[in-house]
Amino acid sequence: MPRSTQQAQPPLEFIPPQLNPLVLRLTQGLLPAIIRSRSAIAEIEAENVEQLVDLYQRFQAGKIRFLIAFRHPSVDDPLGIAYLLSRLVPQEARRRQVKLQEPVHAHFLYDRGIPLWAGSAVGWLYSRLGGIPVQRGKIDLQGLRAARNLFASGSFPMVAAPEGATNGHTEVISALEPGISQLGFWCVEDLQKAGRTEEVLILPIGIQYRYITPPWPALERLLTELEADTGLVNQRVSGDRTSETGLYQRLYGLGQHLLVMMEQFYHRFYHQPLPATPVAEQPMTNAEFADRLNALMNAALTVAEEYFGLKPKGSTIDRCRRLEQAGWDYIYREDLAPIEALPAVERGLADRIAEEADLRVWHMRLVESFVAVTGKYVLEKPSAERFAETALLMWDMVSRIKGNSPFARPKLGKQRTLLTIGQPISVSERWEGYKGNRRQAKQAVADLTQDLQNALAAMIR
Repeated sequence: MPRSTQQAQPPLEFIPPQLNPLVLRLTQGLLPAIIRSRSAIAEIEAENVEQLVDLYQRFQAGKIRFLIAFRHPSVDDPLGIAYLLSRLVPQEARRRQVKLQEPVHAHFLYDRGIPLWAGSAVGWLYSRLGGIPVQRGKIDLQGLRAARNLFASGSFPMVAAPEGATNGHTEVISALEPGISQLGFWCVEDLQKAGRTEEVLILPIGIQYRYITPPWPALERLLTELEADTGLVNQRVSGDRTSETGLYQRLYGLGQHLLVMMEQFYHRFYHQPLPATPVAEQPMTNAEFADRLNALMNAALTVAEEYFGLKPKGSTIDRCRRLEQAGWDYIYREDLAPIEALPAVERGLADRIAEEADLRVWHMRLVESFVAVTGKYVLEKPSAERFAETALLMWDMVSRIKGNSPFARPKLGKQRTLLTIGQPISVSERWEGYKGNRRQAKQAVADLTQDLQNALAAMIR
């Protein structure tokens, strides 16, 4: 989430990839320390690493081009992918006596919004690591052109997250965006135009997280904090409040309480057609909870869309991306003269628009965290992982409402990252079905995206 903006800003500049071998070497060397200091990851394991060794060997021999498409449940995912490439792949190559050219690395796509909230230093670092920024809410010609060029001609393979954003759920995959599949077909096209014969592949990689020790005491403390923040200090629970059963009752009660609070908020102040439920809420079924949550998310997006003059179109994720871009268009103004040269009144008006746009995008940010939430995720499998994921999503929401950063998430306990390397999907073999007319191309992209979705979903355990 970008930092709060009260002033109009110059247009967002494209940050060109400028791979620097020294920066890459230093970053790979410091990676274990970075992982220890910036995440709760204590162990990283991978299955089928020999698949990646084989692909890198073929890539370096000029036989293939490939893109790694990884699941994206957490902001820590890039750390696991970086460790896989810089540590586990070279180790497996040595074990198999396969000689790979060093460094083992990949160009990667990242959200242009990351340097807005993480700081310009992150944009500088990502650029020197060969990253390509992409604006998700529009056709970003510069970003797509750079990605397309590096996929076909870069010194390394590509890495991207086809879900487009984290969903906070290690065992639920969001709908994939079609851009990765389209990029694969463009690579085939570019290679054929250049008279080259490399096969183009997409390699699915699953990522899941497991707590080394179930963090039930930390979860109880987190729930107590959230109950206090929301005023739910006397929630009734049958049995021991600190048992797993008691914690589930508290979690579900907290979720229902937050839902009702937000329904009242949008009903009263934004005149949305939501239940004006009294404070003394009645227990909801899981199905009713899911239906009301979806209605609440629709109302929050509608509030933002009405301000920007957007019609609701597409999935919840599609609406979020369009709103993000609309907000950026109002804040990062391409239609103004240099900001510092504006007359005081014109600058003041531009600042008011930027501030209001930032406030309206806030509604979308609330929704963004809950796109994968259902009323039964924990009930279906009451594991510590599912419990923690749901509680942390609530923490994100409460933090945003309080005006705090959602990126200072509490670390509940040490985690093990599990990486599953799947079977590569050949894009080249699908070229004949793509290269006809526009309708055929669109269907080929959709089919490839669905097959990739199925492959990633099949890795969830």
